[in-house]
Amino acid sequence: MVTITRKAEFSASHYCSIASLSDTENEALFGKEARPAGHGHNYVLEVTVTGDIDPINGMIMDLKTLKDLINEQVINIYDHRFLNKEVPPFDHCVPTPENIAVDIWNRME
Repeated sequence: MVTITRKAEFSASHYCSIASLSDTENEALFGKEARPAGHGHNYVLEVTVTGDIDPINGMIMDLKTLKDLINEQVINIYDHRFLNKEVPPFDHCVPTPENIAVDIWNRME
């Protein structure tokens, strides 16, 4: 078994807020991250694939294919977007790094 990792970067903005809480409660929970004007981050994504090396082509996966999948499933959807307003499920789910990671996992799976 061999493992390869492909790195990609994207920029996106968001804010952290739970609709059922007041502005004061959201600010107590998330601090400045709760401000609805939002703020941006530069994200680094690493996608790791593990498998057996194909004896014919010497690869576990073509890195160009992996790059294309990352672009299609993540970068084209996330890059330069306001996550809360433009990327489901963040219209009803707080875009924390953990929830972003889960969403990316589901998209890549």
